[in-house]
Amino acid sequence: MLISGKEMLDVAKEHHFAVPAFNAGSGQLLSAAMDACEEAKSPFMMAIHPLELEFLRDSFISQVIYEANHSRIPVAIHLDHGASFDQVMHAIQLGFTSVMIDSSHLPFEENIAVTQKVVEAAHAVGVSVEAELGTIGDTGNTVEGGVSEVVYTDPAKAKEFVERTGIDSLAIAIGTAHGIYPKDVKPKLRLDILREIIKVVDIPLVLHGGSSNPDKEIGESVELGISKINISSDIKISFTEKLRDILNNGNLEIREPNVIFPDCIEESKKTALHKIKLFKSDNKADLYHK
Repeated sequence: MLISGKEMLDVAKEHHFAVPAFNAGSGQLLSAAMDACEEAKSPFMMAIHPLELEFLRDSFISQVIYEANHSRIPVAIHLDHGASFDQVMHAIQLGFTSVMIDSSHLPFEENIAVTQKVVEAAHAVGVSVEAELGTIGDTGNTVEGGVSEVVYTDPAKAKEFVERTGIDSLAIAIGTAHGIYPKDVKPKLRLDILREIIKVVDIPLVLHGGSSNPDKEIGESVELGISKINISSDIKISFTEKLRDILNNGNLEIREPNVIFPDCIEESKKTALHKIKLFKSDNKADLYHK
């Protein structure tokens, strides 16, 4: 069941759970995410970064739309970290039902101006808009990127930003980073900032870079009111670690995709199921069928 991001996240906010947004950058990862969400009866957002879309090609979106329309679980197709108006418009033309415009690196007023333009165009055709205020960190080799030092979201600025742009959801910076943290770095969420933002912002809030933060902190953020959490690195690491095991087992005759990939898909599915339960989105699909 293909729905918009607003339809999906408004329900999550009302019922106090977080929708998983899985960056499934291949057909195999899409299968893992769909299988996990169908088993757990969880809604989910299929998040695709522009660089992933470039690799997958535009035709991949037809596959995602087909999968969504032939499933009872609610699915939104989400452009992750759209960097320009043109990228966002291209995604909408392909059939994305949710888009993110990320102008968080720009000065506040410029971020507002770019976001307003996207909101006007996207809302005209029923597509939801996410934007970002503050900056998400970057731990290394990820398509999402980020900055070396996080600039935390200012609650007062968040209130003004939401009111002036009319966005449907807001990605906030409270100490997460894209990718997996080095062993000598211990991530810590600024849940105190989250509490302040929740007091003044009444739209769904989004957490990017949630792969390697401790489960306890992620669980607390959901309890406080986070409505969507992006997961990319964790499901890809599960997939590629299993792939390495298979390809390095000494059997040089292994070549068929239907032999190589099923166990990799299963490992990613296990990771996705763990996140779904952590986010409390399991058994929430029926909330969208009323």
